[in-house]
Amino acid sequence: MGIQGNLSTMNVADLLQFLAAGRKTGTLKFDRAKVVKQVYFDHGLIVGSNSNDPKEYLGQLLIHYGRLDEAKLKAALQIQRDSGGRLGEILVFTKVLPQEDVLEILRIRTLDIIYDLFLWEEAHFEFFDGERPPDYFIRIEVQPTKVIMDGAYRIDEWKRYRRLIPSDRALLELGPGWTSLLNVSKEVRQILYFVEKHMCVAEICYNMHASPFHVYGQLYDLVVKGIARVAGEAPESFRPTQDVLDLPETIPELLATARIQLREGQAEPAVATIQNILEKEPKNSEARTLLSVAEDKLIKQLYTAPLLPNAVPGILISEAGLTDHQLAPQEAFLLSRINSEWDVKSILSICPFREVDSLRMLRNLLDKGIIGF
Repeated sequence: MGIQGNLSTMNVADLLQFLAAGRKTGTLKFDRAKVVKQVYFDHGLIVGSNSNDPKEYLGQLLIHYGRLDEAKLKAALQIQRDSGGRLGEILVFTKVLPQEDVLEILRIRTLDIIYDLFLWEEAHFEFFDGERPPDYFIRIEVQPTKVIMDGAYRIDEWKRYRRLIPSDRALLELGPGWTSLLNVSKEVRQILYFVEKHMCVAEICYNMHASPFHVYGQLYDLVVKGIARVAGEAPESFRPTQDVLDLPETIPELLATARIQLREGQAEPAVATIQNILEKEPKNSEARTLLSVAEDKLIKQLYTAPLLPNAVPGILISEAGLTDHQLAPQEAFLLSRINSEWDVKSILSICPFREVDSLRMLRNLLDKGIIGF
């Protein structure tokens, strides 16, 4: 028997407990905005998970845990584009990593995907009874009780972190407890470097290729010890508003408008219209199908000269000049990977963002005259 609902009425811990008690076999699917996660069960045991969030892709975790750097990831992903295959298999075959390292990170990734769900307050969920994971999945076996206990710990810790560091836009500075002779780990020293560069918390997360929970925990410790302190918040990034004149209000009218926009080749307005629908009805299957079509069309439209996969972008203005531009953390991260050597497809391959989102940011940077080809 399948169950479905929303996390606002039934939380992750209760869901896992229910499926464990019933010794269920199947797939528990979570859907929030553009992110979809699956947790796989076999007779009540958690045996795997999956996520379409680029921040949780294997390559990002390999960088975070020090098994890989961005240059090696870029090279492996180029092989994957040219020849196909799975990233982990390529890394082992090319002797970049031993199989044991890849398997260890895959197991960590499985649990991290699930633990992150405990911080979600709103999402649709549905359990598909009897649906098993794909054959290529690395199977683990974890008792839901342990995951629930670890998840509850994360919820408590997250609330504690946010009392000192209120948002992703928080800016920190080095405190009186800082000294260059301080004995800290390589990871913490890297975080302190980003703090000194006046990056907000979100940008630090992207540069660390780490989950917000992990980075917030490190920053919290630094603030408590007086090594760093919260100095303020970065301004909210400017987002151009869509022209909403004569915008229909009912779902059928919005769907009709999106279909017309797609027929007329207006992929970007169509994406905005469909996202409007999904804000009102997150489960609307027709809108979800249309969104996939619209984003595919938008990607093709964005890949127009000079923004082509093999084109090499460069930064056109000085670092001092960048202060006049209000960049979102994602844009700032993307800009930091532009080095006049890597082409567009290589830059996108190491960014923890979806292709369509990265391309829209590159187009925005190009339109502003910040980058050129």
